[in-house]
Amino acid sequence: MTTRPAGQHRARVTTTELMAMKASGDRIVMITAYDTPSALLVEAAGVDTILVGDSLGMTVLGHTSTLPVTMDDMLRATAAVSRGSRQALIVADMPFMSYQASAEDAMRNAGRLLAEAGAHAVKLEGGVAVADLVAILTEIGIPVMGHVGLTPQSVNAFGGYKLQGKDVDSALRLVEDCLALEAAGAFAVVLELVPAELAALITEELTIPTIGIGAGAGCDGQVQVFHDILGIGEFTPKHARRFAEIGSAITKAVASYCAEVRAGTFPAEKQLSHLEAGVVAELERALPPTDGES
Repeated sequence: MTTRPAGQHRARVTTTELMAMKASGDRIVMITAYDTPSALLVEAAGVDTILVGDSLGMTVLGHTSTLPVTMDDMLRATAAVSRGSRQALIVADMPFMSYQASAEDAMRNAGRLLAEAGAHAVKLEGGVAVADLVAILTEIGIPVMGHVGLTPQSVNAFGGYKLQGKDVDSALRLVEDCLALEAAGAFAVVLELVPAELAALITEELTIPTIGIGAGAGCDGQVQVFHDILGIGEFTPKHARRFAEIGSAITKAVASYCAEVRAGTFPAEKQLSHLEAGVVAELERALPPTDGES
């Protein structure tokens, strides 16, 4: 197994490299990003792949689900991430109703994410139901990452964000979904909110990598939401861990800024630039007199 220190220079990660990482036992590290600054930060930390997730609907845009996210939202976010990345594989989510209506919609929208926004692959939700679509996209050269288990675009059908595959029948359906995605040409599959034992079994069954989120350590890799691991926002899902409290640090910093502006101590001398005394005097002579001056 190999390790990649943070900031180590390497060539752009590819889908075939991710598959090789599964074969060699190297864990795949994936995280979301939605703009250029976050892309620069996570890539400097050494992640393998960046997911431009439709989770931006909740983390950035203030929606209560991913459903309102549009193609325009995803195109702008993916392009911003692309401008901040030189090494990570960039995977862009296909938003709700960008691929469900027809294969033509799917090809057009997936193509835009690659051609216009700079993604290297797309991710779409579903298993057996979208396998034919995955095959069409991969046949025309668009790499596809699958996503099964809790699929957020179907949250209304699930009745909430709930663990999936808890009994034998539903677990077998998830296995079938994953095998169908693999057969259709997907290069990897995200397992979201799946029992750890089931995720480990699926990982053993597949030749393509599994990327877990709330699916245990038995997957070939993990993906987390940028804001969740940094402690930005009030809610942290059970499957996430706060590796820092950046949110509270930001609030503290802005509060200090507010206090210093109100106290008149910011900006201080080191933040100022000055005119030469002669220029000030000449400027004062050139200005028209104010009221009350003779």
